[in-house]
Formats: sequence, structure tokens, C-alpha cells
Amino acid sequence: MFGKGGKGQDVVSMTEREKAKRMAPLRIVEAYWNGLCDGSEVPLRSQIDPRGMESALENAFLMERIAPSMAKMRVAGTHLNELMGMQIAGMPLSSLIAPDEREAFGAAVTRLFADPAIIKIELEAEGGFGKPELSASMILMPLRSDFGDVSRALGALVSHGRVGRTPRRFKIKTVDIQPAVTSGIISRRPVEIIEDEPSAISQIRLESETLGKLVEPKKTSAPERGHLRLVVSND
Repeated sequence: MFGKGGKGQDVVSMTEREKAKRMAPLRIVEAYWNGLCDGSEVPLRSQIDPRGMESALENAFLMERIAPSMAKMRVAGTHLNELMGMQIAGMPLSSLIAPDEREAFGAAVTRLFADPAIIKIELEAEGGFGKPELSASMILMPLRSDFGDVSRALGALVSHGRVGRTPRRFKIKTVDIQPAVTSGIISRRPVEIIEDEPSAISQIRLESETLGKLVEPKKTSAPERGHLRLVVSND
């Protein structure tokens, strides 16, 4: 038998601490977004500074709406690349989702930009040979473009378990949708399909040079794609 403060309670305590540590990147990114949002207006994409969430860059990503229910990754942390086994900047966020779950996921993305809303999703990876049990948590938070429309978003994803063979795609367990702002008027513009813009790549390069936190991809014959990676400096 275990008394007060006995071994049984120690096990529970260790489990809770482990969960809190695993979920820390989501909490950091969410707290950073909340710090930019005054409760009446969605923050601007131009306000995002990687230094404000430095310890969570591996799990963070920025995306852009390309259709009412679809968003494209603009900059992605290394953890998301590891889950897919490839660079995913430029790919739809739904690439991480199992095909038969993408309609439901698209409905949540629609709410993200249209309401606007904060989306929290619990995920479970598809199984199979070389694909061990893997779960994940994702948060999506809206951002405004320089034109004032809600067409950008900041997100983060953390997983629990071994990645195994890639790509890993997820099924949706739960979706939680909360209003992003409590008051104020959010300007909306018609949805347009937006191609890769040279200016976006230039912005990634500029951030990389000035902050030393964003690392642009190696130049190849394929289009350039940016990604987030935490770089430790001992200077």
C-alpha cells in the first residue's frame, strides 16, 4: 500500500511533468501569439519575431491561406520535416493529415480564417509496418497580412512517440475551436490562390541574416523553400 506522498503519487507526478515538458513548445507559441493579440484584433504577420519563441522554433510554422479550407506552409520547423521525411515548406498543411480526414481538417481551417478562431487538434498517426504508435497535438492561430485580411497563421505541432518510417500522417481525435478575438471588426478580403512570391523568399532570407534563427534551404534546381531551425550560438 502507498501512503500520502507514496510511490503511486510519484508515478502520477512524473507523468504530469513529462507531459508538461512535451507540450511546452505549444504553450510557448500560444503565449507568444496571446502577447501580440490585444483581444480585439488579430496580430499582423509582420509582428512575428522568431526571437519571441526561440525555444519552440523546431515545432513552429507559418502558413498562408490559398483557398477557404486550405493553407500552405510558408516556413516550417525541423520537427515537421522529420515527420514527413522531407522539406514541407510550400506544401499544404493537410499533407500531414490522412486523406480520409482532410475534409474535416479543412472545415477547421476554414473556421481558423473566417471566424477567425484558434484551433486546437489532437491527432493520432496512422499505423503500419515500421510505423509505431505516435500521437500529436497541434495549435493554429490566425494572423493578418499587411493588407489587413486574415489569411496567414502561426502554428505549432508536438508529437509523442517514435517517428519510424516516413511520411507519418495523422487521423483527427478531437478538435477544439475558440474565438480568436472577443470584439472588434476583422477586415476580410476575397480568397485568392496565391503563388509563391519572390518577396516571401526574400523575407525569409532577411530574417535569417538579421536574426540567425531562420535558416534558408540550400540552393538547388528546385524552387527555394524556407524552414525554421533553431541554431545555438555560443558567442
